[in-house]
Amino acid sequence: MNFDGRILSGVGVLAAVVERGTFASASEMLGLTPSGVSRAISRLEDRLGIRLFDRTTRSLHLTDEGARFYEAVVAHLEGIEEAAAIASGAARTVRGRLRVNVDPFFSGLVLAPNLRRFTELYPELQIEIHTRESVGDLVSEGMDVAVRFGPQPSSSLISRLLLETRILTVAAPSYLASYGKPKRPEDLSGHACIQFRDPQTGRPFDWEFQRGKTILPVHTGGPLLLTDVNTMLQACLAGCGVAQVMSLGVQHLIAGGHLMELFPDWPGETFPLYAIHPSRRHPAAKVRAFLDFCAELGEKAPK
Repeated sequence: MNFDGRILSGVGVLAAVVERGTFASASEMLGLTPSGVSRAISRLEDRLGIRLFDRTTRSLHLTDEGARFYEAVVAHLEGIEEAAAIASGAARTVRGRLRVNVDPFFSGLVLAPNLRRFTELYPELQIEIHTRESVGDLVSEGMDVAVRFGPQPSSSLISRLLLETRILTVAAPSYLASYGKPKRPEDLSGHACIQFRDPQTGRPFDWEFQRGKTILPVHTGGPLLLTDVNTMLQACLAGCGVAQVMSLGVQHLIAGGHLMELFPDWPGETFPLYAIHPSRRHPAAKVRAFLDFCAELGEKAPK
């Protein structure tokens, strides 16, 4: 295909529609009419020979072909924008809108208390934070980056490790007063253990304990199977059973005597936190700034 400057302009319209979510919002951003945006997308579809969007009266979504095309070209579009910034002497300026998909637990516990400093560092940046349980489709949803706990499946997305936090086995004093304190991990088979569903497999996480190179799997069970970390933590505090939790979120509760760590002599199991963004050779300056900020928070957070 010979270069067609009209395709480049159409890609700019496509990026605006994906970013804003509707033709009407994109038209406000571009200074066009909604019908003008619609015609530009139709012309781009005709030139490419694919349908970019599934459109109804209530929703607008990228097709699979549209998502693949958008992911392939948006990095180049952002590269052109950054080249223009360099030419205008604004290469170091972080600005625009940053859309972030964040794990609810990390968002409330680590990110929210530090957002003021981030906004003060980058006053020209507008930040949208979407707290969700899963990554979803970053490209079709117009997300710039996601932050998620746990090993990430193989994909075209780029993952950056932010931190690894210890996994602790804990219980409330009220539970231990009623049912006794297990002396060894193997004793948990006789206790109510709060199960947590792995969002990637749909099954409860397996319980295991690690000390040096020794890994000890333990079969556990109980009446509760949960999908939310905060609910699991509150249930454990209420004396519902034994739970495995991230050290990142409970150190203050252990220090205050609200929870007791049961097996401090098995300290080796850890759980990772990743930042995930679409595969781009040169991530936008706003994405790099957020990744670096999260990495800094990870270094300072209690493990």
